[in-house]
Amino acid sequence: MRISALMAGLAALGLAVAAQAEPLPTEQALKDRVLGDPGAPLTIIEYASLTCPSCAKFHNEVLPQVKKDWIDTGRAKLIYRDYPTNPVALALYAAMVARCAPEDRYFSYLEVFYKQQRSWGTSADPLKALAQLARLGGMSQADFDACTGNEELFTGIRERALDGRMEYGVESTPSFVIDGQVIRGVLEYADFNKVLEDAAK
Repeated sequence: MRISALMAGLAALGLAVAAQAEPLPTEQALKDRVLGDPGAPLTIIEYASLTCPSCAKFHNEVLPQVKKDWIDTGRAKLIYRDYPTNPVALALYAAMVARCAPEDRYFSYLEVFYKQQRSWGTSADPLKALAQLARLGGMSQADFDACTGNEELFTGIRERALDGRMEYGVESTPSFVIDGQVIRGVLEYADFNKVLEDAAK
């Protein structure tokens, strides 16, 4: 993708040419990221990988409507948890970069990474492509290098993925935990909405 088109896409998401911010401490970077009102009555836990095409489908095609009908209305919140899949190392690095971003930009980073997944994920130098996206989002090359070199963060994300496997039996992405029920794979919005409606009763 040409840089001009990429920057236009990022600008539309409010991410382009953002002011540089201090990287988050590792402990803070590893905390759950919540989309929506933390006090919302229904919780959707999503286990996903930034290199997973099915996860990109959910984020690009289903989540916008879920956000409009459930999250923005205060009926539900979404907790996003990383579950890196093949290529695992690349998924981990992408997850690390998003988590190193300021918390208020986290879901904007995810949105950009999922929308541009084919571009950076299939690049001859995917880390360089990720660094370019991060730089447009306000992360310097030095901070990108420090983030992707943070072994504690790398290990922490892997351990939390293992927690998901142990607690909920997560083995693939995307997987969702809704009112204790584990939903595996991407559902069309109508089917996902029915699961939410049943859980909200």
